[in-house]
Amino acid sequence: MKSYLVVTCVLSLGLLTTMSAPASAHHGNAAYADEITEFKQATVTKFAWANPHALISFDATDAKGNVVHMVVESAAPQALRLIGWDKTSLMPGDVITVRMYVAKNGNPAGRLNKITLADGSELRDTQLGGDAPKTRFDPEAGK
Repeated sequence: MKSYLVVTCVLSLGLLTTMSAPASAHHGNAAYADEITEFKQATVTKFAWANPHALISFDATDAKGNVVHMVVESAAPQALRLIGWDKTSLMPGDVITVRMYVAKNGNPAGRLNKITLADGSELRDTQLGGDAPKTRFDPEAGK
């Protein structure tokens, strides 16, 4: 009986320790290629301004001339807002150039580096658009 109590206490303590440790559940970028792939004259089909990542769906032409439907993830809306994005930054029908790290497994998906809009302005990702100029959030800007 005494050994049963010891085993139960040890297992309970182990379970509590495991559950109380900080979780590092967020994924990295290991699923994406190391080199950037660029899609020119891509047409936005959907822009999902949602957590945990904003998603941009677009149609582009591949090297063989076939239309491919791609989805690229960026940072969370809270982070994108700090560098000038908002929920109307992209609209269905916008023609853009997308620089992204494509999925290694061949899925039509990837991680955003940056987008160039038709007017030449750029929307960068906070995590992988590393050549972006440093900015700071100014709540008074645009008033």
